Amino acid sequence: MKTTFTRRDFLKSTLALPAWTLAPETPREFLPRFAVLAPKGQAPRANILVCIFLRGGMDGLNAVIPHGDSDYYRLRPTLAVPEPMAGNDQAGIELDGFFGMHPSLRPLKDVWDDKGLAFIHATGSPDPTHSHFDAMDYMERGTPGDKQVGTGWLARHLQFAATENGSPFRAIGFGALLPSSLRGPIPAIALQSIADFHLGGQYKGRIEQFQTAISSMYSADETLNLRADFTLDAVQLLQKAVAGEYRPANGASYPESEFGESLKQVAQLIKAEIGVEVAAVDLGGWDTHVNQGVLEGEMPPLLADLGASLAAFYHDLGDGMKNVTVVGMSEFGRRAAENGGKGTDHGHGNMMLTMGKSIHGGKVYGQWPGLAPDQLAAPGDLAITTDFRSVLGELVSKHLQNPLLDQVFPNFTNYQPLGIAKDIST
Repeated sequence: MKTTFTRRDFLKSTLALPAWTLAPETPREFLPRFAVLAPKGQAPRANILVCIFLRGGMDGLNAVIPHGDSDYYRLRPTLAVPEPMAGNDQAGIELDGFFGMHPSLRPLKDVWDDKGLAFIHATGSPDPTHSHFDAMDYMERGTPGDKQVGTGWLARHLQFAATENGSPFRAIGFGALLPSSLRGPIPAIALQSIADFHLGGQYKGRIEQFQTAISSMYSADETLNLRADFTLDAVQLLQKAVAGEYRPANGASYPESEFGESLKQVAQLIKAEIGVEVAAVDLGGWDTHVNQGVLEGEMPPLLADLGASLAAFYHDLGDGMKNVTVVGMSEFGRRAAENGGKGTDHGHGNMMLTMGKSIHGGKVYGQWPGLAPDQLAAPGDLAITTDFRSVLGELVSKHLQNPLLDQVFPNFTNYQPLGIAKDIST
């Protein structure tokens, strides 16, 4: 049996390490402080936030349908989701008499009935761009129209939050690259799978050799050495906390998709109680210019993945959802009218979702602007009546217990909470 840790082993194993980031000139006070982790099992002082970004511009008008607005059916003669009808599982799912859910989101109906799910319609960024890149960048920075702020809104929350959490898993993003929302002075980890974080299981029992090798490699540079220590401490902590096969609770069954697997691993890390405060997960593919579909096509499978994965996460965590809040958003919505390719073009207003047991769920929030010609925003988009920062700001202040909204969302002066979040401090 091979027992030595060769240079080739070292180079191969580093490919399995997580991507992670620190600001180039990170002051020492922002480096990990592992000694101050809260004892295992101690209730957190604030909720954990799971932020889901639906990349590509999700069509919120077909996800949460305004079936009570007749102009919806006028604008989408072939793409409109049928009005809810009892006994018809091919039609929309009734929510409140005016709005309904797409039938592919049916797994979320139990969560809605449990008051654990809420939607916010006609929301988004006030910046008028229809560019995916710019719109995503502005939302993840939390500074619409302004690229002068170089950090993300989640990173700024962590920077100014009143916490002594020094866990290397305080902020995690699932994917090959760290989401822009997490870029800032606080260390954050991007990982594609927990298995990769375990170095693929190939070097069990030889972590000490690996640590010696990488520490020696970076010892000449103090900054790099601190970063190497951060990564290695993260590997060791995870190896101790989540050993063995993970089995979801309460009969939860995650889809066998990248998104479902990511949410399952977020649940696993939360249950391991290793200091997770925020997690970012992406679900892409929403740029449905052609063949968007109603029950078949490009969009329904994405909605099915979203709905089944979120429902599994909610049921898996059970009562733990009292301390976990999920928020989902996309960079912009789609045009109100369908196009000639049986799809929808880049729009403006959209919907957001929140999920958890510390929200006032079972309700669609926001002021509906209408879809009549004189109610649309140019050039034919759903108008925005709720700034996305008001939704995020309410979660930051009430669930993350961070009152410094002026630091998290600089130059945002029109904060208008909607009453979605319960105040967990009482």
